[in-house]
Amino acid sequence: MPDAPVEGETSPQVYGVYTGYFECATPATWTEHVHDTHELLWGARGVLTVEADGGFYAVPATLGLWIPAGVVHAVKSTQGTGFYCSHINARVAPHLESRTVAVTVPSAAQELLRHMSMFDMDDALRTRSEQVVVGLLDVVDARPMLLPMPTDPRLELIARALLDDPALDRSLEEWSVEVAISVRNLSRLFHKETGMTFAQWRIHARVRVALGLLAAGYPVSSVSRRVGYNNPSAFVQVFRKVMGHTPGWYVSSLKAGNHHSLAGSE
Repeated sequence: MPDAPVEGETSPQVYGVYTGYFECATPATWTEHVHDTHELLWGARGVLTVEADGGFYAVPATLGLWIPAGVVHAVKSTQGTGFYCSHINARVAPHLESRTVAVTVPSAAQELLRHMSMFDMDDALRTRSEQVVVGLLDVVDARPMLLPMPTDPRLELIARALLDDPALDRSLEEWSVEVAISVRNLSRLFHKETGMTFAQWRIHARVRVALGLLAAGYPVSSVSRRVGYNNPSAFVQVFRKVMGHTPGWYVSSLKAGNHHSLAGSE
């Protein structure tokens, strides 16, 4: 991620926590890279996705994504996406998770992060504020955000095609011809590498994309078509099965600023 924040220039050499806000007028991609600081992505509005630790994360407005220092990751956003990116020196958070996880970012932490990015503060006060921010972050279940990505090149081709266009309705048989592998081996590999059947993985991929579209303000009927469901009620049923609640509840939680865990049922 770019290190130059839009709000207030804060130097990683001077401060233990520094935050930037990014507004993407056009689709943006940050290819694989790594930081020597921890990275916290939060306050996402629109479609923000991260690939890290062998998984594909859709970052919702209700949670943040903690990416530890040294973890290789790539980030994508669609047009109109906005999000905060906070870099946290390892000395400030020596005991937080060493793997990519979902975290709550309470309102108090958000306000402190924004304040520290915009205003000068007494060194002692800033140090205490940095410690408070880290202390307010709670690790939660990341499964609703996480989609395991296959590593086999043939399966990866399929997975990325479905994430780019979740409405693709090719059968397993059609994909097997596309990537030159038997249906049986394709099915076996998908389950081995992702822990899901092909059909389950496609459903979860569609829901992950839908989370971003709903957060971007698209109506449920439009989102359902974009992710491959001509019948909105079928989409709502699938969404509820994966996420444990309806798309309407999710949209309401965004508007209410709900930062509780989005616990999935699968």
